[in-house]
Amino acid sequence: MDFGLTQEQQLLRRSAREFLEAECPTSLVREAEESGVGHAPDLWRKMAGLGWLGVGLPEKYGGTGDSLTGQTVLFEEIGRALAPGPLLASSALAAQVVLNAGDDRQKDELLPGVAGGDVILTLARGERLETASRNGGLTLSGESPFVPHAGLAHHIVCATRPAIGAWPDTTLVLVDSQAHGVLMTAMESVANYPQYLIEFDDVPLPEDAVLGGIAEGRPALDSAVQRATVLQCAETLGRAQKVLEMVVEYAGNRVQFGRPIGTFQAVQHRCADLKVAVDGGRMLTYQAAWKLDQGMPAEAEVSMAKAQAGTLSRTATEAGHSIFAGISFTVEHDMQLYSARAKIAEANLGDTEYHLDQLSIRMES
Repeated sequence: MDFGLTQEQQLLRRSAREFLEAECPTSLVREAEESGVGHAPDLWRKMAGLGWLGVGLPEKYGGTGDSLTGQTVLFEEIGRALAPGPLLASSALAAQVVLNAGDDRQKDELLPGVAGGDVILTLARGERLETASRNGGLTLSGESPFVPHAGLAHHIVCATRPAIGAWPDTTLVLVDSQAHGVLMTAMESVANYPQYLIEFDDVPLPEDAVLGGIAEGRPALDSAVQRATVLQCAETLGRAQKVLEMVVEYAGNRVQFGRPIGTFQAVQHRCADLKVAVDGGRMLTYQAAWKLDQGMPAEAEVSMAKAQAGTLSRTATEAGHSIFAGISFTVEHDMQLYSARAKIAEANLGDTEYHLDQLSIRMES
């Protein structure tokens, strides 16, 4: 594989960085965090105008038709800038499930709205979600915790199991977030990250609610999760790269004991360790994206990238807080914005331990 970016991808990186530096300062990130919904509507509309909300969708649905590698470039810049909003949950994950499993009518109704920023989706994967057949129709019951940005979502893609017996595997259903019987409770999280416990109280589902066939949703779900995991790694990579630049600059300017702290070996080693972790994370993330773009099996590569992303998150957090020292533990300093989001991203879509377990299972089989 070629690790170099194409001219178009290099242009996307430059233009995305310039846009986000101008339109997404940390003051905007703080405003979105304090709002409780983790969203900046004006920035969202501008990103829609740039085509970013549909970068992984086909052109016929209003997207740009970019490869996953191109989308990875964009999400690295999204992570670097700490850009708030449901881009990962809606455009990268839930919309991909609809693209993979939905029929033509479902895709025509939802995906252009996602690409244009008018429709927001989210995904509920609770193990307690159950579908049952009653009176000739389907109903949904159970609960799903940690559903991101559900308070903003117009529709919820639910990965369900049968209530008792009947179907052997996952069925994907589309639920109106305002439907009768859908109850949402905000869950506490670091950085006020918007996640919800959603309870479904025998919610009746229309005939066209099923995405794909009954008990046939697993391949579509797994494919979307793989892509979203790579993009989550890219966000982590962008944040860590920014932390590296911040600490190197600070170490060169901060004077202690009569000389810059960057001349001390302990500080140099912190920065060097972070540089190695960033480069390793970049190689694994783009390798996984490339393999998925080629239509090749990439389960091991995705797990390696996500496991490394977790290690990278911790390395960046340790380097940032140790080099910036006490001031970085205050809410006024930007470092805490990066470390809080690193903790969220590490847990999302499987943490380091989970993905190491997946790798060991594959090596044993």
